[in-house]
Amino acid sequence: MSDLINFVDLFAGAGGLSEGFVQDGYQPIAHVEVDTAACNTLRTRTAFRWLTKIGREDVYADYLASRISRDELYAWVPKRLMGSVINNELRTDTIETICQEIDELLEGRTLDVLVGGVPCQPYSLIGRSRDSKGMEVDARNYLYKHFARFLEKYRPRRFVFENVVGLLSAQDYRGISYYEAILDLFCKLGYHVEDSLINAQDFGVLQNRRRLVLIGDRDSVPFGEYVFPSWKGNAIVNDALMDLPPLLAGEGVVEPCELLSSKSKWLTDARVNTSLPVTWHQARPHNKRDLAIYRLAVREWNDARSRLRYDDLPPHLKTHRNKKSFTDRFKVVAGELPAAHTIVAHICKDGHYYIHPDLDQNRSITPREAARLQSFPDDYYFEGAGLKPSRTSVFRQIGNAVPVLLSRKIAERIRESWNG
Repeated sequence: MSDLINFVDLFAGAGGLSEGFVQDGYQPIAHVEVDTAACNTLRTRTAFRWLTKIGREDVYADYLASRISRDELYAWVPKRLMGSVINNELRTDTIETICQEIDELLEGRTLDVLVGGVPCQPYSLIGRSRDSKGMEVDARNYLYKHFARFLEKYRPRRFVFENVVGLLSAQDYRGISYYEAILDLFCKLGYHVEDSLINAQDFGVLQNRRRLVLIGDRDSVPFGEYVFPSWKGNAIVNDALMDLPPLLAGEGVVEPCELLSSKSKWLTDARVNTSLPVTWHQARPHNKRDLAIYRLAVREWNDARSRLRYDDLPPHLKTHRNKKSFTDRFKVVAGELPAAHTIVAHICKDGHYYIHPDLDQNRSITPREAARLQSFPDDYYFEGAGLKPSRTSVFRQIGNAVPVLLSRKIAERIRESWNG
């Protein structure tokens, strides 16, 4: 294990960024995350990796089928590994404690790579438009400074800082660019920084998700521009959905369910399909009005390849007073396109922006369908803060995640340049 490139993941969320690095052969040292539900997801994924390593996937399968408890699952895993998930908020007064835990996990080794998907809401154009003060007083604006403190302490050879494209235009109350402030801080710490505007669609993810990725290198000789290995996959959105059992609104289960026999090549090539049954294929219930709107939205797309506009709804289906903004609040995940629109955390509120393309099913997409569009493996189980996870929490974790396949392509490029 000591020969592997190691990494620490800050603001780890449900682990999308970490999963891509692990799939490419990196060793996770620690995941730092404030959300308890996401930390439980990370712990369960840690347990899965350990059980796979020792050839006891059957124990994990027993857990998914509720034949053993979460505590019984975790009892199989060395405490040191379970301690790699640090459930704490990154603040000035907690960093020392968090670093002490990371130091114990490193056991005297140097840290190779620091990665982090810093919460993006303050930099998001949508987030700023919805906040009356444009997110100016949001403390999350300055979380990049905490990321920098870890760079200063551990001096990793590389770092990955992932965020929304909106960071490029975000400014503080003085009109100072956050992006320029971040670059300046990282450069002062001795890092040569390359930025890349990338779209997850270009790396096999069946989703149009534009992101800003900063790669930092502390080598004295600049490493040159990072060109990530693209992979289209020659797939469409339906390739992520076709083998999941059809459901009506309100149907489905959290527990494992068997897939249909038809499988797409993309599921294998993207490493999404696994030997274990899928979980979280559970559809939201919807009221009659929403179901009627969903039918109209799907028919509008199928017949004219156009999106339903709220103003075009019959009067008896209109309930929102705001008819000037977000007029496309009902949107179909079009199955025949090469990429769906961006999966965001708002999916935890309702499913109106993520309507399933199959008119016969007439519902919004399930957590598993959203997870596939984020390229999570089918054996990835999403937990809750308590013993029983909520669908709302799971949707939020999935919407906030970095697509696994995108992360793996970033990891591949860093590894290829490691000795270059």
